Amino acid sequence: MQITDKYSFHGELSVPGDKSISHRSIMFGAISEGLTVVSNFLQGADCLSTISCFQKMGINIENNGKAVRIHGNGLHGLSAPTAVLDVGNSGTTTRLISGILAGQLFESVLDGDESIRKRPMKRIFTPLTQMGAEFESWNPASFPHSMQKTDLGCAPFSVRGGHLHGIHYQSPVASAQVKSAVLLAGLYAEGTTSVTEPVLSRNHTELMLSGFGATVHTAGTTASIEPEPKLQGQNIHVPGDISSAAYFIALGLLTPHSEILIKNVGINPTRSGILKAAWDMGGNLSLLDERTVSGEPVADILVRSSSLHGTVIGGEMIPTLIDEIPIIAVMAAFAEGPTVIRDAQELKVKESDRIAAITENLNAMGALATPADDGMSIEGGKTLHGAQIKTQKDHRIAMAFTVAGLNASGETVLDDESCVSISYPTFYKDILALAD
Repeated sequence: MQITDKYSFHGELSVPGDKSISHRSIMFGAISEGLTVVSNFLQGADCLSTISCFQKMGINIENNGKAVRIHGNGLHGLSAPTAVLDVGNSGTTTRLISGILAGQLFESVLDGDESIRKRPMKRIFTPLTQMGAEFESWNPASFPHSMQKTDLGCAPFSVRGGHLHGIHYQSPVASAQVKSAVLLAGLYAEGTTSVTEPVLSRNHTELMLSGFGATVHTAGTTASIEPEPKLQGQNIHVPGDISSAAYFIALGLLTPHSEILIKNVGINPTRSGILKAAWDMGGNLSLLDERTVSGEPVADILVRSSSLHGTVIGGEMIPTLIDEIPIIAVMAAFAEGPTVIRDAQELKVKESDRIAAITENLNAMGALATPADDGMSIEGGKTLHGAQIKTQKDHRIAMAFTVAGLNASGETVLDDESCVSISYPTFYKDILALAD
């Protein structure tokens, strides 16, 4: 795909539904009793993988492209899948569904695409094994023809559930996926299950499970859940995904003479670090009509062109903006002065090694970006030019460097723009609708 610098952007838009909340609405609806109706569901490839997995376990799910209706079978109503559960590119599907499968009295096998086969799963194997589940990894080179075991700790892998017992898990990483997997297994365990994180990660699981009827307690960075609740189907409206809104926040801030209103965006404080980062960099953006929808805080975000300056991002901020670091790095490249991003080792095990992908592509465009083990430093204020962008088939790299290309001189070419369908199928259409 070829991208050239643009004039300005004006107007309003609604970004697709939040990916994290969309995943969870399917999973929690499937193990609840009765009907769950989800509006503004994200129709991206990752969330469709979650639907497919639960359909393979006997859950009736209707999806008309706008709303999703999940006919839940209750906490113990899943059936043993007769085929491999294909999680596609979705780490959220893989890790969260493993927590549910850990409590089932049958064996399941999960596999996904080339990227998933490289992403670390021992981080969930460890606590779920402590609770009583059994995991085995298989050699991807011969799977499924030969079930040769490996110790790689990646997909493909099998999980055999069983009679679980509650634990108090001290997670070495602040990861909502790890925390959620353990809490979901805790629904099936004997006794209370707790997770303590080094810093608080996003809390959608705690909020939504409480709404479905689970007994969840939170204190500081610890979340606990009681077993065997009677979960009841809900009506859920998914707010706009702040991770998707982030590209339009950056587009409005970076492009001269621009003003963009992004409607109905989730601003959960465990997710909204992009707002603080933008404000810290001098960005002109305002929150309008703040409200609560389906238990989640929501607002409209008004963004105006701004002169940005560098900042330091690290520590407790990182879990609140980990998925937005690619676009924050692009903002930093156009800002005046240095930006340092640290404590973000997790970037190495996303859909790509995002530290390498971000710095290599920024440098190809004429920026000065230096990778580090836990992040990067970017010397802003350089004049960026078009370049050949290697997306690594990573949707967030593709969207971030689309915004970079729209603000660089000359032509920028993405080697794969189709990967945006993972989280934002209408991304390019929405950009064109705002272009003057």
